[in-house]
Amino acid sequence: MTNGNETPVLDLLAKMNEDSIEVAQLDPQTLMLVRIAALVAVDAPPTSYLLNLGAADELGVDADQLRGVFAAVAPIVGAPRVVSAVGKIVRSLGVAELASEQAALEIEEGS
Repeated sequence: MTNGNETPVLDLLAKMNEDSIEVAQLDPQTLMLVRIAALVAVDAPPTSYLLNLGAADELGVDADQLRGVFAAVAPIVGAPRVVSAVGKIVRSLGVAELASEQAALEIEEGS
């Protein structure tokens, strides 16, 4: 039984994000850095990093700031979580690059 809503889980997540941004009252860069720190703390999957790093990049968050986040959370979450996060970030960026290259090839072949 559906109510015409094709993506109820994605819609819920989008609403949660909107509400969180409004209530947090942080500047956009700080909000993204805090979210990345939380991803490290919960040992998030690569896709979560990819989505959040994309948004952070659009807001001007740089590699030095990310390193700062990793250094700040390491004493709390431990070195294994930080190493895991870095590995997942590298994997997610590699997958994104491969997907981008594949899309470019498909466009090139179609023309």
